Amino acid sequence: MGTPAKPVFTNIEIRKVLLHRYPFLLIDRVDSKESGPNPKSRVGNKAIVRKNVTANEPFFNGHFPENPVMPGVLQIEAMAQAGGMACYRDDKDACLELVIAGVNKCKFRAPVVPGDTLMIHAEVLKDRGSIIILHCKSYVDSKLVSEVELMCSILKKNSLGKGE
Repeated sequence: MGTPAKPVFTNIEIRKVLLHRYPFLLIDRVDSKESGPNPKSRVGNKAIVRKNVTANEPFFNGHFPENPVMPGVLQIEAMAQAGGMACYRDDKDACLELVIAGVNKCKFRAPVVPGDTLMIHAEVLKDRGSIIILHCKSYVDSKLVSEVELMCSILKKNSLGKGE
């Protein structure tokens, strides 16, 4: 088995872009990132993000102790965070305050359990300035396990909780 490619963003670098912290930073690294065809728009921006699902995650204590399964809502949150990394263009975007505004076409096809590596593919479909539409798919061992279309609001830097 070969050595994994160097990540585009490590966990430490992700924390410079996203505001999430433990236990709600749900992505571990960005394996690849592509920009769309128009540098003035985020449309077409893509990222492939890795989430290592481990048995010591706090949600597994209650979901479910004898048969641990990663909650679907946390898979959606991980996909939104992957979308945030796809949206990121450069330091002018740090820190992104990407907030889920709508969830559409969501499907869970297989359980995600401890020991899985969730590979999340996120793509920006529409960019309306402060509103982004993302399409995200999650895979385990190349098998599609969940997918969603997310509408997200990009808030001004440091505006969470300030009504902006």
